[in-house]
Amino acid sequence: MRPRRTAREPEVDPFYDMLFNMLIAFVFCFIVALLAMHPKALKAGDVPAKAEFIVNVSWPAGNLNDIDTWVEDPAGNLVWFRAREAGLMHLDRDDRGLANDSIVVDGKQIVNPLNQEVVTLRGIEPGEFTVNAMYYESKNGLPVEVTVTVIKVNPRAEVVYYGQARLARKGDEATLLRFTLQADGSVGRINTLAKSLVRRS
Repeated sequence: MRPRRTAREPEVDPFYDMLFNMLIAFVFCFIVALLAMHPKALKAGDVPAKAEFIVNVSWPAGNLNDIDTWVEDPAGNLVWFRAREAGLMHLDRDDRGLANDSIVVDGKQIVNPLNQEVVTLRGIEPGEFTVNAMYYESKNGLPVEVTVTVIKVNPRAEVVYYGQARLARKGDEATLLRFTLQADGSVGRINTLAKSLVRRS
């Protein structure tokens, strides 16, 4: 025997069903987005990237020649274009004149004429640091005026040294700066006494 209907059953509107499902999907996506925005805890052994000092070596904008930066720390570790990390030092940019200063965007070549190499010191290591420049490759055979700037980053940006040197020809090496770091991060002795860092194989 069929059950008797006491009242009319409401009709289900598929449009409201779809709206409800979309609402559930939106809430789910919102929760996932919130979880994704939560900063991850550092894993054991991870070291946040930071800098205590920035060494900036530059030469005239648009100059075709390749100048290389060499930096030695108190322990004898050496940073240069074939050893971009050593000790607490890191070569952040190796500039090769105009050789790596252009990119193609939407079929158009964009050129950055600035020439600069940047080395960061990621911590305080007491002792003497040496900063040298080497005239690695010449495109026009002309001398190059090189500028060095050392910036102390913490607790605020402060230029601790600014100087210049002239590299006459390909293969020339010049000591731009030698400076001593104290344990508290202050800069002690500064000089430009020559010290070769270029290790030829």
